[in-house]
Amino acid sequence: MDPLSQGVLGATLPQALIKKTPYMKYGFLFAFLGGMAPDLDVLIKSDTDTLLALEFHRQFTHSLIFIPFGALICSIAFHYLFYKRMPFKLNYLYTLLGYATHGLLDACTTYGTQLFWPFSNTRVAWNNISIIDPLFTIPLLILVFTSLIKKQPKYGKMALLYGLLYLSFGVFQRNRAIDKGQKLAQERGHQVLSISAKASFGNLLLWKVIYETNDKYYSDAVRTGFDIKIYPGESIEKLDLKKDFPWLIKGSQHSVDIERFRWFSMGYIAKHPDRKDFIYDIRYSFLPNQMNGLWGIQLFEDNQESHVIFQPTRDLDEKTTQSFYKMLFE
Repeated sequence: MDPLSQGVLGATLPQALIKKTPYMKYGFLFAFLGGMAPDLDVLIKSDTDTLLALEFHRQFTHSLIFIPFGALICSIAFHYLFYKRMPFKLNYLYTLLGYATHGLLDACTTYGTQLFWPFSNTRVAWNNISIIDPLFTIPLLILVFTSLIKKQPKYGKMALLYGLLYLSFGVFQRNRAIDKGQKLAQERGHQVLSISAKASFGNLLLWKVIYETNDKYYSDAVRTGFDIKIYPGESIEKLDLKKDFPWLIKGSQHSVDIERFRWFSMGYIAKHPDRKDFIYDIRYSFLPNQMNGLWGIQLFEDNQESHVIFQPTRDLDEKTTQSFYKMLFE
């Protein structure tokens, strides 16, 4: 999720669970900062290996087992940065509760979070909320600040309840979208190997449904209002390295990097139809029935021992924006 959402949810949990204390102001601050702290892993990067940042973002700092250690590091820093304004044990408690929410909230998105590192590098993605969703964040923000200003934990409890209900509604909407996607695949006579639904930008109404067959991926938009509406989309052949990149040398740095990118993208990769020697992540697109992707990796036939280059491919224009709002509100 975006940093503001992480911080607000981080502050919500202690506001709801800890009784009124004279230290609520600093407790709010420490929980808010603790809720954002795991994303400091974005500082881990390399100029020569652009995939390194993808491997470490949402890795150890987001792991469940790292929560008490990450919170301890943060609380020690807060203890001295803020001149010991709060008893250390209470500082640690607030920071711990804030830090603990981060990885779990990230796992609710589609990006993938390594909750079980170092025991598993599986990227957990429950797909029940968009990476940015104002309808989730703004009510939490209002309720948490009300709790802080009025010094009434009941508003924190209301914020926590709202957050849990909103995330649960996301599960309900995701499942509705998947059910419709499965029926659509059956109508087309397709044998589905896997299927997933991902919330489009900033809402739980319009979903990108992707399903996999033996040779292709299919993407359709499904609007899960009172009535369900389908916006048929695109399909693309699955990546076939021997066919798509016959020049690729087995065991080269390029071949290793492609598998690293496949792991990051949870297998949802294909050769870009319009860009030479480019593999992209088909999970994301601004229009949920398209497969133009938001990022990918550039390969170099004549320099396969170098690292591939991770590149964004976002191309948002007025026509695309209008099409998105038409799907969302029509």
